[in-house]
Amino acid sequence: MSAQSDEYPSTGGHKVKRNKIALAGTALFAIGALALAGCASGGSGNEGDGGSGANTDADAIITTNGSEPENPLIPTNTNEVGGGKILDEIFAGLIYYDADGKPVNDVAEEITTEDPQNLTVKIKEGLTFTDGEEVTADNFIKAWNEGAKASNAHLSSYFFEDIEGFSYDTDSELTGLKQVDDYTFTIALNKPASDFALRLGYSAFYPLPDVAFEDMEAFGQNPIGNGPYMIDGEDAWQHDVQIDLVRNDDYDGGRQAANGGLTIKFYATQEAAYADLLSNEVDVIDAIPTNSLPVFTDELGDRAVNQPSAVFQSFTIGQFLPHFSGEEGQLRRQALSMAINREEITETIFSGTRTPASDFTSPVIDGWSDSVPGSEVLDFDPEKAKELWAEADAIAPWDGEFKIAYNSDGGHDAWVDAVSNSIKNTLGIEASGDPYPTFQDLRTKINDRTITTAARSGWQADYPGLYNFLGPLYATGAGSNDGDYTNPEFDELISAGISNPDAEAQIEDFTKAQEVLFQDLPAIPLWYSNVTGGFSENVDNVTFGWNSVPLYYEITKAGE
Repeated sequence: MSAQSDEYPSTGGHKVKRNKIALAGTALFAIGALALAGCASGGSGNEGDGGSGANTDADAIITTNGSEPENPLIPTNTNEVGGGKILDEIFAGLIYYDADGKPVNDVAEEITTEDPQNLTVKIKEGLTFTDGEEVTADNFIKAWNEGAKASNAHLSSYFFEDIEGFSYDTDSELTGLKQVDDYTFTIALNKPASDFALRLGYSAFYPLPDVAFEDMEAFGQNPIGNGPYMIDGEDAWQHDVQIDLVRNDDYDGGRQAANGGLTIKFYATQEAAYADLLSNEVDVIDAIPTNSLPVFTDELGDRAVNQPSAVFQSFTIGQFLPHFSGEEGQLRRQALSMAINREEITETIFSGTRTPASDFTSPVIDGWSDSVPGSEVLDFDPEKAKELWAEADAIAPWDGEFKIAYNSDGGHDAWVDAVSNSIKNTLGIEASGDPYPTFQDLRTKINDRTITTAARSGWQADYPGLYNFLGPLYATGAGSNDGDYTNPEFDELISAGISNPDAEAQIEDFTKAQEVLFQDLPAIPLWYSNVTGGFSENVDNVTFGWNSVPLYYEITKAGE
């Protein structure tokens, strides 16, 4: 089992995780090169009856589940799992993360850190995009500048804010990026960011070929990458149906595909995907419908997957919603949190495949703690919840219904109903779910700020670090700050933590930052998710990684 295999927290005692996924600010940032990790075979490591060796068809297509991407497939404008799953297969960044979350050099030959504010990147020579263009330092510099450009308003522009020259307000060049030669460039940060090298495996940092800049929108419909797979022709993306990828034989990195390609099907429901799995019509899925959680391990046997992952679930209440700003809003948020019986819901609805949250991050990330001061607002305390709600009513009487928006295609109905009922029964107010047909429909409402209710939210880590669960979601102006939360104290603590190369001091700052979050509750933490999935009888070598995504390139399939 991978480094994620440590059991989740028990109900007693306090814990701080150590020696799991390497915390940035330690070995990664010693002066010298980013270590080239070996390819580990962590995760589930399970096998079906697909066979190996002579029985394996190296050109077999692996079928899996997915969702229609929210936007065209442009790395810097994709921050959701549907598009991210595709981008991670068709692009190669400077590094990638193995099953255990360890960084492995991909396009990078080495990444040298002079100090937490200056890096030198040397890339491998002779690597190409699938249109034949050679990958050079300039492809990274141009792509990052495009993603950071204020007028483009790309969803992942936040990831470039630490580079010198970045601006949220005006179009400006990332002056901290300097090309030394065709295969070398330097990165100067505007402040120390001790985990910056660790971030470089995230999709926002992928390179782009020159053709992308001729028509970015068109490029996003049929992107040309440099990863282990490539889009299978101009009609490969059938919107709302599936996308077809084929192996890129010119890819020369550590993720060499052991199969011929992927077909990612955009299922309308998790139930449909699971039914196909039971009949061997799909090879691997990374989500089990809620109503099948009590039985899927019996139905799939050793082809079932249930392991911890870097996924945090919550619901976000926008600062712009009536009754949820200022002192009144703070009281109501705390009351709602204490009105939710997380223990009962995770056991009854999820059959123990979720663990009640005790912070805003994930137990599989080094530095996690279950004893952050203020976390008592996550305890189920009906009397305290009623008291806080009454205090808020004294400021401004509540009217209307509390609703939680969610996407119906994601298997969220049962838990949203359970949370709503817990709130309703505790506080004596009307509360219910507000379903949207698809994830894309919901995200559109959230992103354009036309949503008028709370909304389900969650975070699947981009890279294995505590900061990734905090900065991108709650820092002022961050791209995934769905509720427009802002608190200067939080911003200062996050900035201090990420600037500190000392791991223990960094954790202290992040802990203090979470104390602020527990006071303000921009999002209501619910639980940590295991990855629950499975695979068919036709495939072998199935491993689920630290971030809950299968390592598709390792999967083998028997010939027909």
